[in-house]
Amino acid sequence: MITGIKGVRVRRTAAVVTMTGALVAGGALAAPAQAATAPTVSASGAFMLNSATGSTLYSKAADTKRPMASTTKIMTARVVLAIEGVNLDTKVTVKQAYRDYVARVGASSADLKTGDKVTVRQLLNAMMLPSGCDAAMALADKFGTGDTVSARTKNFIAKMNKKAAALGLTNTHFDSFDGNSTQNTNYTTPRDLAKLTRSAMTFSTFRGIVKKPSTVQYATTSTGGTRTYTWYNTNKLIGSYSGATGVKTGTNTPSGPCLVFAGTRDGKSVVGVLLNDANRFTDAGKLMDYAFGTTTASTMQLRQLPSGAPRD
Repeated sequence: MITGIKGVRVRRTAAVVTMTGALVAGGALAAPAQAATAPTVSASGAFMLNSATGSTLYSKAADTKRPMASTTKIMTARVVLAIEGVNLDTKVTVKQAYRDYVARVGASSADLKTGDKVTVRQLLNAMMLPSGCDAAMALADKFGTGDTVSARTKNFIAKMNKKAAALGLTNTHFDSFDGNSTQNTNYTTPRDLAKLTRSAMTFSTFRGIVKKPSTVQYATTSTGGTRTYTWYNTNKLIGSYSGATGVKTGTNTPSGPCLVFAGTRDGKSVVGVLLNDANRFTDAGKLMDYAFGTTTASTMQLRQLPSGAPRD
C-alpha cells in the first residue's frame, strides 16, 4: 500500500482484473560460524526471531515505535482467522463503499468490482498479495459489529487492539484495518510485529496465502457471470529467495518501505521485520543468509511484477 497521511497522498495502480546493530541470542537457530558477522541493514528498525523458539537472532531499534503501513493487514488476517467457527467459504458481496474508500484515500486496491460475490478466503488473498485495502475493508465490515459500515469497521479495529493485548504486543496500536492511519496512532515495533507474524504463521491458511507469487481467483458477478481476478504478491522475495515463505510489504508516506519476511531452510525457520528500509528485499535476504549461514542474497534476482500490478 502506498498512501498519504495528513494530506500527502499517492495513488496506486489497481490489481489486474479480466472479465543495524545486531544482537544474536542462543537457541536452535543461532547464527553459524560462517555467518558470524551480523549484516548491516538500512532499516530504521529491524528484528528477526527464531520461529521455533521465539529467540532473538537480530535486533536494531527493536522496541522503537514506528508506523507500519500495510503490514497492519497481518493483524487483520490474524483476527479473521481466529474467529471461532469462521467459514472461509462464506461469500461476501463487494460494496461500492469499498471502492469509494480506496479512491478517497488513495489506497492500494485489489480492484474488487461492486456487486461481485467473493469468499472470505478470496478476500484474504486479495488483501495479502496485492495489498488490497478494499479487501481489508470488506473483511472489517464483514466481521465487525454495528449497524453501519463505519460502525462495523471501527468495531473490527477494536478487535485488532484486543488481539494485540492478548498477544502481549504492548507497543502496538491500531487505528485502521489496513495501515491508512487517520490519527497517527497506527504503530508497532519491529519486535512486536515479528511476534504478531510468528503467531499468524501458525494458521495454515495464512501460510498458504502469503507464500504464493500470484493467484487466480473466480468470482460471481452481480449478473450471474464469472469474473477472473489475477493478483500478484508484492513481496518480491517470494520466487526470488530460495526458502522464502512470506509475508507482507507495506509502504506509505510516514512509514517508508516496510517488509515482514519469513523463510525456512533445512528445517530452520525465521520471521523478520524491516521498518523504513529502502533496501528491504536485499536486506531481508542478507538477514536470512545470516540466520541460515548462506550467501543467497549476493546473487538473488528479484522477481519482477507485471506491468499494472500493484507495487507496495
